[in-house]
Amino acid sequence: MPVQMLTTTIPIDISKSVEGETSRTAPDQVGNVAGATQAELANRLMQHGGRAFMEGPLKKVYAFWLSGMSCDGCSISALGATEPSVEELQTGALPGMPVLVLYHHVLTIEAGDHFTSQIQKAANGELDAPFVIIYEGSIADENLTVDGEPWSAEGAVPLWGNSEERRGVATAEWVRRMAPGAAATIAVGTCATWGGIPASAGNPTGAMSLMDFLGQDYRSAYGLPVINIPGCAPVGDNFTETVAMLLLFLNQQAPLPEFDELGRPAWQFVDTVHRHCPRAGWYEEGTFAKEYGDKECLVEIGCWGPVVNCNITERGATGHVGGCMSAGGVCIGCTMPGFPDKFTPFYKTPPGSRVSSMGARLYGSFVRPLRRISQLERNREPRWRDHVPSGWAMGYDKTTLSHRVLEFFYHRLQYFRSEEPGRQKPVEKFASGYITPAEAAYGSDYNVMLPDEREEVARKRGAPRRRGLTPQAEGFETPVERV
Repeated sequence: MPVQMLTTTIPIDISKSVEGETSRTAPDQVGNVAGATQAELANRLMQHGGRAFMEGPLKKVYAFWLSGMSCDGCSISALGATEPSVEELQTGALPGMPVLVLYHHVLTIEAGDHFTSQIQKAANGELDAPFVIIYEGSIADENLTVDGEPWSAEGAVPLWGNSEERRGVATAEWVRRMAPGAAATIAVGTCATWGGIPASAGNPTGAMSLMDFLGQDYRSAYGLPVINIPGCAPVGDNFTETVAMLLLFLNQQAPLPEFDELGRPAWQFVDTVHRHCPRAGWYEEGTFAKEYGDKECLVEIGCWGPVVNCNITERGATGHVGGCMSAGGVCIGCTMPGFPDKFTPFYKTPPGSRVSSMGARLYGSFVRPLRRISQLERNREPRWRDHVPSGWAMGYDKTTLSHRVLEFFYHRLQYFRSEEPGRQKPVEKFASGYITPAEAAYGSDYNVMLPDEREEVARKRGAPRRRGLTPQAEGFETPVERV
């Protein structure tokens, strides 16, 4: 039995169209099983979603995701974000934040010309709420195309027209018409922010970034230049977090977040990869990986982390997990404006790293031995002096003379003008004259004595035999005795 498809009639006024194209009346959405439009869904959420924290002048904000010369990796990354998730933005789950009515070619309920008509309404200024542009991919030079067919198109006009009279509309054309009226324009991913791989040397499309396309003087309707969230692909949470903060700003619930001189979220791109890299300690000690799979710093096998602004080692790729260096891959600079041309050839040692790594090796040759001495000593209990009761490493207690000398001076410096733990020597007395049982039995150094030493002290002092000090004191047999 065939499934009956639900339809709904959408009252869309498309009296205006792209570049003077003729308009038509919108037909039913045949096949739309939701029986609604994206905007209608948002209205239902606002009316019946139980939003207890609906504050500010805006109840919703439209967002139009347009794609240029891209691989859709930015879409995959953004839709996999978790803090916040796209679902939380679309449903208004966050206090003080308007509902985001997202028109994305994968997620939107409408399809075909019904989808395109909403973009056209935004371009014509006919929406009932502010809108933002989210652009993925670089913008190609549409003057280079054959017979006017766009490199990257989103929909065709005239809407619901005959195929013979319709033409595809380049996303660059949509941007040119929509950008002046947008509340904000966001470039997501390195292709959109800096041009990326489609704009690399030798490309046939003349591609460029959204910022290059709109120019230095561009400002949105709210006075904002292009906002750039780079990465190939970007960290999904970087994108959704920035969108959330912008929504709060647009809704007068928070100040404008801080952006750097290139329009990047400053709190996300202020540090380099290297500063939060789990391998950075190896670099500082002058120890480097020789091949992929080694655990040490990856600089000498092609990592650009020390000069690349990115937070992937701190935030992770998805769900705070993964990331290039965390997973064993080198940083190839994919968030930087110079990518890819200024970072090729990939997997070759960056020239500048040879000087810095040589300095790290020299510094590390002194620091590593000193740290090993301190580490070995801090891996010993205060009562472990000449003997360590570990059956796992019989030779662990064999410290060298130099170790003892260095530790002596280190200890003096550590507690210079500071008090050591415990009661100081000569032994401080309690005001009441109380003496602890352990001190009465073994003297003031009882805390650094092992059981056999305590037994010997007690024996010499003629104290009664204590139970439970050693296995032998309880009459237990050792394995040798049993044999």
